[in-house]
Amino acid sequence: MEGKIIYKDLSYKIIGILFEVFNEFGYGYKEKFYEKAIEQSLYCSGLEFKRQKRTHIYFRNQLLSRLYLDFLIEDKIVLELKVGRRFARPNFNQIKQYLSSTGKKLGILAIFTYNGVRYYRILNLYNQPKKLDYSNSKIRKIFFNSTNS
Repeated sequence: MEGKIIYKDLSYKIIGILFEVFNEFGYGYKEKFYEKAIEQSLYCSGLEFKRQKRTHIYFRNQLLSRLYLDFLIEDKIVLELKVGRRFARPNFNQIKQYLSSTGKKLGILAIFTYNGVRYYRILNLYNQPKKLDYSNSKIRKIFFNSTNS
């Protein structure tokens, strides 16, 4: 397993699309415009993808939050887009949450900067969605009532 790149050919295709979009589109647009351009390029490339794919975070069988992935490509790679000068820690945390909630092995975090496209391949070392079954547990549901007294 050492030295093996996960989804090597697919990730190279995706990264190539990112650079094509930047070369044609340039810098200075909002993230949603890059997202639409990448959607068109993915469609033309014949890759299967879902844009704004919804996933969920659960705790003790209770829905905590809904997350929206920019792209899920070939049901294998999560692609998250950003626009700006540099990556920030919350960008990495965000894609790690996406990988954890979906159980996907690989995410690509890409940022469109004035100098071009930068990207990171991020691995999900756990590779399983963190969904726990508490249906047989003895956890009591506690409801808090607020009163306006």
